[in-house]
Amino acid sequence: MTEIYIVDDHKMVLEGLSLLLNTDTDLEVSKTFSNANDLIESLEKHVPDVILMDINMPELNGIEATKIIKKSYPHVHIIALSMISESNLIKLMLKNGAGGYLHKNAGHEEIKEAIHHVLTGKKYLSEEISDALLNLNQSDYKPRPDSPFPKLSRREEEILELILEEKTTQEISDKLFISFGTVETHRRNIMIKLGVKNTAGLVRVVYEYNILKKL
Repeated sequence: MTEIYIVDDHKMVLEGLSLLLNTDTDLEVSKTFSNANDLIESLEKHVPDVILMDINMPELNGIEATKIIKKSYPHVHIIALSMISESNLIKLMLKNGAGGYLHKNAGHEEIKEAIHHVLTGKKYLSEEISDALLNLNQSDYKPRPDSPFPKLSRREEEILELILEEKTTQEISDKLFISFGTVETHRRNIMIKLGVKNTAGLVRVVYEYNILKKL
């Protein structure tokens, strides 16, 4: 029996996936979580075989959560779940240790196939996700539009670079010798200036408009 945890900030997704996967005699969704912080706290007591991880969540997103979890529990298998097929997000999740990346519209058989793949040490990408990665090189050479956003301060650019390196707020605080709260303030200001609500949107805008010229 493969034990599965699911983390997603949408109740309907949690309930739907649980019902879907628990119909399979080989799979058991034993716990669900509405945020990544509760998941990480639970892992201190018990670690499942597989975690289905939403990317866009408040407080701690799936990209950062995956990095934290794989550092402490390298043997747990993580499959990303997202409505976004943005190639840069896919690359970040895989770089941080995710073994698979599924679109949220994936059916029962595809989710089951992804789980079996990661359990054997293989990577699994749905067809839509694979296409996004294959198109990455082409999109890299498309001319980027001029940025319509306010200019970031030097400190905001420093913090943005570290966010794109998947650093947590605490890691940024330690590296720049500023308080946790100051980092959070800068993060909020960056998101306000760029008109985004989460890290996924932040990554998309930065790459689309070449906000940091060195990228």
